[in-house]
Amino acid sequence: MNASLQRAAWQSIPLIIICGCLIAMFGFGPRSTLGFFLTPMSTANGWGRDVFALAIAIQMLLWGAAQPFVGAIADRFGPVLVLCVGALLYAIGFGWMVFAKSPTELYLSSGVLVGFGLAGASFTVVIGAFGKLLPVEWRTFSFGVGTAAGSFGQFLFSPLAVALNSVVAWQTTLLIFAGVILLILPLSLALAVPRVTETPAQRAAQQSVGAALREALTHPSFVLLVIGYFSCGFQVFFVTVHLPSYLVDRGLSADLGAFVIAIVGLFNIIGSISAGYLSNIVPKRYILAVIYLVRAIAVAVFIAIPATTTTSIVFGAVMGLLWLSTIPPTNALVAVMFGTRWLTMLAGFAFFSHQVGGFVGVWLGGVLFERTGSYDAMWWLFIVLGILSALINLPIKEQPVVRPAEAVA
Repeated sequence: MNASLQRAAWQSIPLIIICGCLIAMFGFGPRSTLGFFLTPMSTANGWGRDVFALAIAIQMLLWGAAQPFVGAIADRFGPVLVLCVGALLYAIGFGWMVFAKSPTELYLSSGVLVGFGLAGASFTVVIGAFGKLLPVEWRTFSFGVGTAAGSFGQFLFSPLAVALNSVVAWQTTLLIFAGVILLILPLSLALAVPRVTETPAQRAAQQSVGAALREALTHPSFVLLVIGYFSCGFQVFFVTVHLPSYLVDRGLSADLGAFVIAIVGLFNIIGSISAGYLSNIVPKRYILAVIYLVRAIAVAVFIAIPATTTTSIVFGAVMGLLWLSTIPPTNALVAVMFGTRWLTMLAGFAFFSHQVGGFVGVWLGGVLFERTGSYDAMWWLFIVLGILSALINLPIKEQPVVRPAEAVA
């Protein structure tokens, strides 16, 4: 059945996109502010930066590790259950951070609960729902808009976190954000994917989870896509968590760090929507290669010149255009190669690689800083991975996989 016919009569295209974008905004926004709690939490508890960095790194890793399984559940039973459970875990994790008095409690709250919560309540599940509920002609554009909404959450919540922390305790800010996350529960109803009655023959023809996984993990282009996605996570999460502290170390204000992260989120709205639009026109592998290469160039220039307010803002704007703009072409490539039946799960496997990169970027950034007193090694590793990922994406073939039954037909 055509994806555009699987939604209920009340689920209009604008309603689906608006509610999905709000979910992406409330799901991605609060977690993007965690870098602003690094200093106050570490100071209050006497921790080094490596403790907080490891908690966020655990979060990144578990978010990614759970994503394929969460995606399979969403593909099988619909996204509403997944979004609701994810939002509850996410909110509880934020609330528990307020009372964390030991590294173990921080790892369990910010790391484990928020990590698993994000797997269920993030834009990855929203994009999977878009792929099933919206017509093909809306697909890549909706992927871009959904990603951009997550970035708008970053743009909105970063200065909000700084503003709240200036007038109330950071603990109160975390509790406010936990309440905001719970808004995902009612919004998720708009993304309900109706169950379709199938004949026994249709059910038999459906590809199983195991078959879908085997097909994807032995497909050379999918493997290349997954490997390249590692760099994206490494780069994005290293910058999100450590850039504010890096700017302070260079003699700039903490407020500037918040503003730059907000600028990244603002410009990524443009970048993500543009990437979604261009994915219908330009080969998606070229879009990905250009994004990774220009990221590397931007960082090389940024660390080679003096750090000032102006250069930091310009860097934030450039990185914003390239920030999560990898997501629309990456998810579109998965849909082109394998269809939308198991889109959320397969995109989740690609996202797992992204989050492993995020784990390494966040954790290694904290470790190297504690050992060397500098982020220089991390910036150079950022550049090398960007160049390698640009090259890795070029051989990807943008065509549907040929299945045995199709070959015979």
